Amino acid sequence: MATVTIDKARKAYGALEVLHGVSAEIADGEFVVLVGPSGCGKSTLLRMIAGLEDITGGTISIGGRVVNNLPPKERDISMVFQNYALYPHMTVAENMAFSLTLAGAAKEEKQKRVAHAAQILGLTELLGRYPRQLSGGQRQRVAMGRSIVRDPQVFLFDEPLSNLDAKLRVAMRAEIKSLHRRLATTTIYVTHDQVEAMTMADRIVVMNSAHIEQIGKPLELYDNPQSTFVAAFIGSPAMNLLNGRFDTDGGKPVFKTNEGILLPLPDNAPRVSGVEGVYGIRPEYFTLSPANTGIPARVVVVEPLGSETHITATVGGQTIVTVFHDRLNIEPEETIWLQPRTERICLFDAGGRRLTEKAVERNLQHS
Repeated sequence: MATVTIDKARKAYGALEVLHGVSAEIADGEFVVLVGPSGCGKSTLLRMIAGLEDITGGTISIGGRVVNNLPPKERDISMVFQNYALYPHMTVAENMAFSLTLAGAAKEEKQKRVAHAAQILGLTELLGRYPRQLSGGQRQRVAMGRSIVRDPQVFLFDEPLSNLDAKLRVAMRAEIKSLHRRLATTTIYVTHDQVEAMTMADRIVVMNSAHIEQIGKPLELYDNPQSTFVAAFIGSPAMNLLNGRFDTDGGKPVFKTNEGILLPLPDNAPRVSGVEGVYGIRPEYFTLSPANTGIPARVVVVEPLGSETHITATVGGQTIVTVFHDRLNIEPEETIWLQPRTERICLFDAGGRRLTEKAVERNLQHS
């Protein structure tokens, strides 16, 4: 096991820079997920850690050793790919032992390590089969077993579940997390699926447009996003983001949408009357109010999911999603009245950055 330190790492292909000096510290034994949309640089960063991509600038260290110029085989890492990368002419046991065979390990050592990994992953009965005789989930476990037998300092996963169906992805998420608890090996996992990130990670690195937006524990990112990008990317359904400006009404701070609808603010909201911004609130932090009280919302779509009901509606001309843990008798085109939980509101400036008292003070000092 080892720490992984990424210090101002850059990657460029000629004039095209795809990573803009990213930095992150991954602790010994930690499970960290790199998440973000396609093209944000997360897979490129993982491949740089693995040594499959050259680093243009900055440093990457594994276990305190700078590995910028080391080939992959000398970095003491093991990588699990999206497409399994199993040899079709080899049995499960031979696939799992392949790296040990290349390293010249003794037969007894190979058998011992393969048996141990197979027991952990529930593959003991499958060791004599070929990849074509396995399901997708079994093939993915074989790929993980091939990594385990190497006993590396760091596991790297590159979107390993994207080829599986939805039900199997859920099961494999649990298996990978359980495996990490047992092995306690430093793990870096890349995905575009924020649900995978939320359910598996000790910490999440949210990436966007070749830089890091925010790093934190899953619920820290969910409750306290530092940008509208993180607010919209983390959580399903995403946080509602309404555009408008900060104002006052009867001496109380309010947020006025672009359509003139007044939204309540917490008492400790920054006093920035007249400033444009964004009002953020998660779908589950609305409650239904009696008619003609609260915020009017025109229902567009009602989605009954059994344990909860999702309602898509418009506030003025802006679309929001609400989640209620009740079965509601509401139809499209109805007007419902909503009351937000003001203690759960997130406020952002016009540029999409989190708005706090300290941020307002800094802006005033520099204005």
